[in-house]
Amino acid sequence: MHQPNFFERQAQDPSPIAGQVVIRALGEFQARGKLLAQRELPLDRLRGALRRAAESLNVEELTDEQAAAILTDLGANVRQVPPFVAKHPYRVTVQTELAEHALQVYRDSVETA
Repeated sequence: MHQPNFFERQAQDPSPIAGQVVIRALGEFQARGKLLAQRELPLDRLRGALRRAAESLNVEELTDEQAAAILTDLGANVRQVPPFVAKHPYRVTVQTELAEHALQVYRDSVETA
């Protein structure tokens, strides 16, 4: 059994709200005029949107691994690349249906706020 030391970061299970963070981030990314659907993007391009979404929902920012897992669960194609290629070693392709849903959820949340 491995016991983590002080410097090792504890892996956390994402909370149920983590999916909402990712959906909101994808919608906000598109609302800023960025093209998302059917385009491979480095996860690094989405980090700002993920951070802002977490802040707006008052939750802790997701790690790369958590974001990648949730994106995969939502139906996005997530591909891991070697860590020497990128600081955030994932490439994400979001399908059109997910992108449209995320944009609508984001617009609805902005209208009700």
